[in-house]
Amino acid sequence: MRVPSSTRFALFGAALTALSYGLARFAFGLFVPPIRDDLALSPSKIGVIGALPLISFLLATPLAPMAATRLGARKAAMLSGAFGAAGLALISQASGALSLGLGVFGCGLCTGLMMPALTAAMQAVVKRSVHGRVSAIMNAGTSVGVAMAVPAVVFLSDAWRLAYGVFAALALLAVAAAWRFIPSVSRVAPTAAVKRPRITAQQWWGLGRLFVFAFAMGFVSAAYWIFAPDLVVTLGSLPANHTGWLWLAVGAAGLGGAVVADLADRNNPPITQALMLMMLAASLALVAASPGVLALSVVSAMVFGLAYMSLTGLYLMTGIRLLPGRLSAGPVLPFMAVSLGQAVGSPVVGLLIERLGYANGFATVSTIGMLMALLSPFYPRHLPSRSPSRSPG
Repeated sequence: MRVPSSTRFALFGAALTALSYGLARFAFGLFVPPIRDDLALSPSKIGVIGALPLISFLLATPLAPMAATRLGARKAAMLSGAFGAAGLALISQASGALSLGLGVFGCGLCTGLMMPALTAAMQAVVKRSVHGRVSAIMNAGTSVGVAMAVPAVVFLSDAWRLAYGVFAALALLAVAAAWRFIPSVSRVAPTAAVKRPRITAQQWWGLGRLFVFAFAMGFVSAAYWIFAPDLVVTLGSLPANHTGWLWLAVGAAGLGGAVVADLADRNNPPITQALMLMMLAASLALVAASPGVLALSVVSAMVFGLAYMSLTGLYLMTGIRLLPGRLSAGPVLPFMAVSLGQAVGSPVVGLLIERLGYANGFATVSTIGMLMALLSPFYPRHLPSRSPSRSPG
């Protein structure tokens, strides 16, 4: 197998991220209006179902670094794609809440396995000096996947089963591509033979603070990912196929998140965390205030996309910086924290919407996000690097 360059690996990793995060995980909210109508689901049930892929993500993520080590990066990525194909296919055939829930649960397993597999492969083929930048580019693939779902909802808003069938076919192509292009990093590779340094108390303190901020961001963002399309349809009376423009805006603006995260990683992470979390909260308030005005809803989606992708990229790189000798484990904690926040936030927001209505429910979550942004001076900065004599990779 030809070893790809850093740029090619970053772009290919972004493509696999587009499938596992964009289509398998975040595209679901875009199809909530037609799925809710066809399957007669309440907001609280949608909230619970929306939490299932996040729960399965949390179950898969701690095991993902072990899978990448035991199976090799190639087979781990292929396993991720297989779960994605099965989950997406099951969603396309869902007849009720149970089968729909099983489908999205499988998609969460796909998401949980993919990034550790990619980071394990990155350790083998990419220079350590550009790990942060390559990780940011791969993370931005989520935006590409979200944008890829837009034509499906614009032209197939009443045919969501067909759309998910197409997504399942793309997942099968991703399995084949992973077999062809991802290196098989062996468990006896020299990098694995180097003894990993122990995690210090200072690192644990930094990881703890990172977890809190990532959890809060996940909680706040769950409202937008799961319920924003339904909000503009239910409260704003926009046609269901117009919700595609929101996700197109999220995807397009989110591409800038790779740049913002890279700049923040090298400059002032706490300030960027404060600004982006404030923007994330503001996007919820804006869409709730003007759900019937498509232009303003699109602006809110652009703000949300840029803020969300910037924050996830920043959290990913902070995790890598805090655990420099554990590249496949570095992204695990922040991604778990974001997903745990979303898993908690999804049903909570569903209940808030049932009891307070869409506008007040979104306003409540927005306020929580703004309060957390004020605590950003506590966001972890980079720790002093250890002795450079023998570093893994």
